[in-house]
Amino acid sequence: MEAKPPLYPVAGAAGPEGDKDSLGVPDGLAHAVPQLDELVGAYPNYNEEEEERRYYRRKRLAVVKNVLAASAGGMLTYGVYLGLLQMQLILHYDETYREVKYGNMGLPDIDSKMLMGINVTPIAALLYTPVLIRFFGTKWMMFLAVGIYALFVSTNYWERYYTLVPSAVALGMAIVPLWASMGNYITRMAQKYYEFSHYKEDEQKPQQRPPRGSHAPYLLVFQAIFYSFFHLSFACAQLPMIYFLNSYLYDLNHTLCNVHSCGTNSHGILNGFNKTVLRTLPRSKNLIVVETVLMAVAFLAMLLVLGLCGAAYRPTEEIDLRSVGWGNIFQLPFKHVRDFRLRHLVPFFIYSGFEVLFACTGLALGYGVCSIGLEQLAYLLTAYGLGASAASFLGLLGLWLPRSVPLVAGALLHLLLIISLFFWAPVPKVQQHRWILYAAAVLWGVGSALNKTGLSTLLGIMYEDKERQDFIFTIYHWWQAVAIFAVYLGSSLPMKAKLAVLLVTLVVAVASYLWMEQKLQRGALPRQPRIPRPQHKVRGYRYLEEDNSDESDAEDCGQGACAEEEARQRRPPSGREPAGRCRRPCPYEQAQGGDGPEEQ
Repeated sequence: MEAKPPLYPVAGAAGPEGDKDSLGVPDGLAHAVPQLDELVGAYPNYNEEEEERRYYRRKRLAVVKNVLAASAGGMLTYGVYLGLLQMQLILHYDETYREVKYGNMGLPDIDSKMLMGINVTPIAALLYTPVLIRFFGTKWMMFLAVGIYALFVSTNYWERYYTLVPSAVALGMAIVPLWASMGNYITRMAQKYYEFSHYKEDEQKPQQRPPRGSHAPYLLVFQAIFYSFFHLSFACAQLPMIYFLNSYLYDLNHTLCNVHSCGTNSHGILNGFNKTVLRTLPRSKNLIVVETVLMAVAFLAMLLVLGLCGAAYRPTEEIDLRSVGWGNIFQLPFKHVRDFRLRHLVPFFIYSGFEVLFACTGLALGYGVCSIGLEQLAYLLTAYGLGASAASFLGLLGLWLPRSVPLVAGALLHLLLIISLFFWAPVPKVQQHRWILYAAAVLWGVGSALNKTGLSTLLGIMYEDKERQDFIFTIYHWWQAVAIFAVYLGSSLPMKAKLAVLLVTLVVAVASYLWMEQKLQRGALPRQPRIPRPQHKVRGYRYLEEDNSDESDAEDCGQGACAEEEARQRRPPSGREPAGRCRRPCPYEQAQGGDGPEEQ
């Protein structure tokens, strides 16, 4: 019986001469070489330029995703905060609600201290905001501040002095860091989008910085998107009022029975307003459901910032920003006062804080609620928010017009409205002029949108150095916080005094801004503080040290034995510096046959 040939060749078996080709290479190896080339060789249809284009397109889409996620997170956070605060203050204002729910706990006193914590604490924000942003990083500062807003929402499950007041103080501390890091984040996204759109120019000139103002078109678009979402939060904040609290409110004939003057003739906030505004008290179970929905939305905002917002800087850039020294980081916001551009913009910063508070208190309460009732408050603020959200895209006019046009146009619109409000005193409980109030709210929102979008875009264009942006936006939002604190102190002033302060501030802001633009056109050079060079004292980063700073592979090197050697390595190099006892020879030294510089 003939033996069948083996299915597989026996390893190491010496075959006949026919098992080799003419070059003496075994047949199996000769067949394996083409298969290996097919496996590890270059892909035949690979197009390097096309792959590079797709890569940077994904990078640009990631930047757009970051802008949308940050904008949506800010909208949800501020909407939850405003909606909860508005509903809470209305409930606590009602005498029957306070007596039945809380007895003699002193709820008005708690509310006054809570408002004081929210409005007074940001005054100290200039001292710690840049340090916190540099310490945590821009993205993580946003996440931490949104978490503090969520903490404030959670304390309303158990309304006591020791829950509401500390959370309000913490919220006041987080206001300026949140919006400063948001402004810095949007500006950085515009710069990164420019880098990913012009990557070929970076490859040709890798060491040169992009031209000044090159990212301005992208910044205009991103700021318009951000403030469109931000102003939409004023409309979202009214959802608890519209779908829950309005069904419990008295009509205007009851709440306005003792109100005799409105608008420019009014004093304080709703002087003579009825102390009972609730027809029936809402059940605790329903309140818990509303607060749970608000808490879920705040938690969703945290997840948006955490999961969808990418980093604003590369890790090496984050290290460089921290390495200028914490003392320098603390001082640099104050040193930027020497820049005449910031000094000229300070009145606009203050007016930016005034006009938002006037829309929510002066226009909505002194003119709206005082004349057409508390049940119309939510719809007035919704009109303001929707008008401002839609008008934020008017900031894109800066793509074709000079940058001063949108900012000055918004200021002129507010100027006309302020002068009109000076001479208008609506009659209480008269509904015929309701359309005038809604038109005024929408037009005020248009002016607010042009103001906010124009200021943030202007700062991002003038201060495009990534080492300065967090300082600049900190100064901007700190002055806004100072203005809000001034409005809080002057809440009992007559309406004419408030309008006069608003008018004077607006005129000074426009004149100061136009003076700044004239100085820049004449070629005046701003005086900016020097940013110190990073001093890298952290060991373990190879790309930051001239020598190998990774001491993890030194087996015989203890902390005490190498202290002197580490001190010597920190000195500036002078010629060929001898290596220490604990450093292993580098591969080049080993190739020379020696054990390192010790033998020389």
